[in-house]
Amino acid sequence: MARLALILAYDGSAFDGWQTQPSGRGVQDHLERALAAIAGHPVATICAGRTDAGVHALRQVVHFDSEAQRPASAWIRGVNAHLPAQVAVREVRQVDEGFHARYGATHRRYRYLLHLSPVRHPLLAGRAGWTFRHVDPSRLREAATLLAGEHDFSAFRSSECQAASPVRRIDAIDVAEQGPLLLLTFVGNAFLHHMIRNIVGTLLMAADGRRPVDWVGEVLASRDRRFAAPTFSPDGLYLDGARYDPRFDLPSWGADDGASNLLAALR
Repeated sequence: MARLALILAYDGSAFDGWQTQPSGRGVQDHLERALAAIAGHPVATICAGRTDAGVHALRQVVHFDSEAQRPASAWIRGVNAHLPAQVAVREVRQVDEGFHARYGATHRRYRYLLHLSPVRHPLLAGRAGWTFRHVDPSRLREAATLLAGEHDFSAFRSSECQAASPVRRIDAIDVAEQGPLLLLTFVGNAFLHHMIRNIVGTLLMAADGRRPVDWVGEVLASRDRRFAAPTFSPDGLYLDGARYDPRFDLPSWGADDGASNLLAALR
């Protein structure tokens, strides 16, 4: 029995989220069917981070076990031949049995692409969030610093969240500007259900002047979801990878060079 790790990319707007669904429209459903077609037996997968409907992945990490002996090309090109066009295996690595895509991740990175314009752009639909309000990036950065560190993030937690604890650590929230686009990059040990989308909505209320910057810290301290902004659109949210013990030799995200890195990741 071998354990393999896949690097997966997908357009989340085509699926009902990562997790398997009764409809069969989860990314996991499609991937497990494709893997089974190549392995010749049922396959169960575990991912680094469960994404919601409409949320994308640039570098989702998935592991599975198989008795089948196949070349790397079969696990990539063979599996991709059985997948919808909106999802693809990009890389594969054989790892030892101690590897776990979810519990072994020490850091995760998500990126939120935001379009700033009085009028929405149809070519960015499903690819970027949008606001017609004037956003001050300096206020956005100042508000973001209030969330760095280890905190109880209950104020940004979905009522459907199943995590045992609301305590998470955010190592950094970076903001890059490129024309009418803002790219918010979140790095942390883990994130709660809807946590990033709730944070984005709250940061924007401070950045566009509807609330003072200090209000973001007050929301965090309240530990009450009722005080934060409504959950923001999933369109611009991308899971951009996870980091593991170096002994597993898995690719992760590279140096952050601003908004262009998001497009570079699609190459």
